[in-house]
Amino acid sequence: MQHYTSDKISRRAFAGLAAGAVLLPSTSHSTPRPMPRTLLKPPRLRAGDLIGLVAPGGRINDDAIAYAVARIEALGFHARLAKNLRAVHGGYAGAVQQRVDDLHAMFSEREVKAIWCVRGGSGCISLLAHLDYALIRAHPTVLLGYSDISALQLAILKQSRLVTFHGPVALSGPSDYAVEHMLAVLMHPQDSYTIPMALENSRRALLEPHFALRTVTAGQATGPLIGGNLSLVSALMGTPYAADFRKAILFLEEVNEAPYRIDRWLTQLDLALGLRNASAVMIGICDHCGPEDEEPSLSLDDTLDLHLKPLVIPAVSGYSFGHIRHQCTLPLGVMARLDTARQTVTLLEPAVS
Repeated sequence: MQHYTSDKISRRAFAGLAAGAVLLPSTSHSTPRPMPRTLLKPPRLRAGDLIGLVAPGGRINDDAIAYAVARIEALGFHARLAKNLRAVHGGYAGAVQQRVDDLHAMFSEREVKAIWCVRGGSGCISLLAHLDYALIRAHPTVLLGYSDISALQLAILKQSRLVTFHGPVALSGPSDYAVEHMLAVLMHPQDSYTIPMALENSRRALLEPHFALRTVTAGQATGPLIGGNLSLVSALMGTPYAADFRKAILFLEEVNEAPYRIDRWLTQLDLALGLRNASAVMIGICDHCGPEDEEPSLSLDDTLDLHLKPLVIPAVSGYSFGHIRHQCTLPLGVMARLDTARQTVTLLEPAVS
């Protein structure tokens, strides 16, 4: 069986394939409703719970499914496959309606206690106008993933006020660090939980400097965790699903993108809401984001510094989240504290009920 790791799959690799969206007629739930004010937390996971596997973005195959099921079972849970999990539409895991149907079905099933995305890829943004956010709020369930899944997470937080989880996908390579902090956040609600950064990433930084923890502006900051994949956070600006990161700890990650694209997306966020209006900015490990070919270019750090150094708020890079094996799980919407001196993120409330 072929083993897949999320950090070897390019989110952009599928972006140039045939269009993944089939235009759908308007539905009664396609117009976003006013956002509920109360933050909703899904019930905690327990050993032996049923976890639903979905592919809301890029297509997958039988080897990927077998690997994901084995991971779930190794963690002490049981797996349920979405009806359209094997569907294919170009580079996407089925047409828009198939992927929407799978998400609605998993949120509706009482036995399913978590929805784990097999991978990211591309295409999640096409689902947003067709999701039933009232249904999702009526059936709060853990939704876990990262990369392209950020589009779903930000939209669900904005329209349903449900806490979702930026963390490993089911194809992520096993990591003691990732499993420890994922299960702690999902299974063991605590009033305060401190997440240190992974030592494995710091060791890797000896040969790959972009894995290094770097403080641009020191300090402590408190606010709700808001963010995800940079290109998706940027793409949602100006839509009903955009992240409102004012007074929040804005966390961002990317992979396989040249510095000029990162510069463009950070500029867009700054023009939209003002990065200075965040409580802090926390950049993850942006793997393979150096200059392309031999074209003149700023480095990744130079590009980040253009945007982070003028801010008077705490700002860091190289933190343990993103398209990497050793990644922590960050619950969107939950109050947290960033401490640049200790290089930690502390959740200041439980992320699950």
